[in-house]
Amino acid sequence: MSVYKNKNGKGWYAKFRYYDWQGKMVYVTKRGFEIKRDAQKYEIDFKAKKSGSSSMGFASFAELYLECIAPRVRESTLVTKRNIIQKQIIPYFSNKRIDEITATDVLHWQNELLQKTNPRTGEKFASTYLKTIHSQLSSILNYGIKFYGLRENPAAKVGNIGSEKGLKINFWTTEEYKKFSEVMMDEPMAFYAFEMLYWTGMREGELLALNKEDISLRDKSVSVTKTFYHVNGHDVVSDPKTAKSKRVIAMPVALCEEISDYINMIYSENPTDRLFPITKSYLYKKMREGSQKAGIKKIRIHDLRHSHISMLINMGYSAVAVADRVGHESISITYRYAHLFPSIQKDMADKLNDEMER
Repeated sequence: MSVYKNKNGKGWYAKFRYYDWQGKMVYVTKRGFEIKRDAQKYEIDFKAKKSGSSSMGFASFAELYLECIAPRVRESTLVTKRNIIQKQIIPYFSNKRIDEITATDVLHWQNELLQKTNPRTGEKFASTYLKTIHSQLSSILNYGIKFYGLRENPAAKVGNIGSEKGLKINFWTTEEYKKFSEVMMDEPMAFYAFEMLYWTGMREGELLALNKEDISLRDKSVSVTKTFYHVNGHDVVSDPKTAKSKRVIAMPVALCEEISDYINMIYSENPTDRLFPITKSYLYKKMREGSQKAGIKKIRIHDLRHSHISMLINMGYSAVAVADRVGHESISITYRYAHLFPSIQKDMADKLNDEMER
């Protein structure tokens, strides 16, 4: 073991060598360890990484996993994954090697998650969030199976917790939305932003990435080709969520006229400037204030998209047509909204009754 104490007697450092993938000898020195055991662990984990061994510590392996996927996912996705791993997974498994983790360990970890609460709200984790956390652990262990000789995935053996269907889908009817839009008219930028969200069904990030070039007043359409998000202190405009997200949305004539007025109002000479140079937090604030002022139930920004989808289903459009408009990767996602208008069931019964009485 190549671990040494610093000359001043305070702290430790690791100094060792290894052979890289080309067979060349490489020397490594790493300082800054307070105790000898941490320096020894660093050397063991480092060599395990380079040799493709499953004997490295979980924390080091999780970092290796993140390094591998970093070039393959969006920066915002990477930040989300890193936060979940560091806050909800590593604290429990940090003292274990990945090949030491058992199904029982995963089960105990799940039980702890089920009892944890959100420090901001005091409420237990949502079912969908629990599912996301577990899936992230399973992804790390699957990575170990595929590339580092891990024999099995104990997370897969135990099974997931939570559910994709745990989150209730809220929406506004057209009447509720019109009450909201009326109270927003005194704030033009917010008003026009909400009009676009409700009447096109686009995602918030897609809205915030729009510029003049994306709007075709002649064709009465808006092209969705990118998304906007704020991460690590800077603004990012990138490709949209999925391949299906790139689409052209036909706008109602009334909406097209409103956006024409808005474009003329903002006086921007650069066609690539963002049409709505605002943040998601700005929209959240205005939606909270507007719904309270209008006396209607509070919903999330993303629920405006739910509202648009639900409205189209209520109008009788097929799941395929709706999925194409809103950029769903699968029509099965669209089908989740079909229950939101119970009036459809009465209409069905009335029409069946008409058939029976013919």
